[in-house]
Amino acid sequence: MMRGMDQQKAVVSCGLWPLYRYDPRLKDQGKNPFTLDSKEATTSLEDFMYKEVRFKSLKAASPDRADALLAKAKAQAERVYREYKYLAERPF
Repeated sequence: MMRGMDQQKAVVSCGLWPLYRYDPRLKDQGKNPFTLDSKEATTSLEDFMYKEVRFKSLKAASPDRADALLAKAKAQAERVYREYKYLAERPF
């Protein structure tokens, strides 16, 4: 609990939890209602995940499975960021 804010910042900076806003009122003004607040990942996903016991224990119990799941998580985080970036930059 003492490091909750640090972990929240870490999950955003590694790209696993992108921050965005959606304001449907902007449609009436001819503006894009979707705004992406997060930047591209600045830290690695491993840095975030292996600070948490749940991920460390998986790595200790089954390293191959943990590596495979980490690769999937990285790919998904990158895909989500690209999709959100597209939504934020598209003309409305």
